[in-house]
Amino acid sequence: MNNSNRTIYSVFSLGVKELSLLSMMVALCVVSRTFFQFIVNVQPVTAILLIITIYWGTYQGLIVGLLSILITNFYMGMGVWTIAQITTYSLIILLTGLLKKVPKFKQSIMVQAIYAGITGLLFGLLISAVQAPFLGISAFLPYYLAGVPVDVMHAFGNVVFYLLLTPILRKLLTQTIQKWYGGKTNI
Repeated sequence: MNNSNRTIYSVFSLGVKELSLLSMMVALCVVSRTFFQFIVNVQPVTAILLIITIYWGTYQGLIVGLLSILITNFYMGMGVWTIAQITTYSLIILLTGLLKKVPKFKQSIMVQAIYAGITGLLFGLLISAVQAPFLGISAFLPYYLAGVPVDVMHAFGNVVFYLLLTPILRKLLTQTIQKWYGGKTNI
């Protein structure tokens, strides 16, 4: 029983090292989202969150996703879409957390990049579905279909950003985590 309590505690407690790395990842998402805001839906945030989830953990991906959306929406604009963004990113991160357990997915950056593109399309579908109760259920289909071209841009941007950022962030995350735990990691 004592061992199970320690496991639960370790999942929900964060040390200074973890907090500093999480803070850097949140800052990276906030700065990159802000920098690329002039291109609708083509921002590296989704790719960064996927990389964090795959190479660090689902819990960490959820924390970075939540904080990144809240912080950027404080000055880009807060509204009902904030709830939809947080919900949508959370669902995508949870799905990614499940997929990273599949060896073929975990070992192939190309499979991950294709998945990153799919998440751009999935993001548009999910965010439209989450906002439907606020905008009216009858508005779902026209709202979703109007956003498909932007979703395609999001998908393309995700693939490009994923391929560019994965070598750098994967190395940063894996080396840092291995250093913390003395070479032992489940990454």
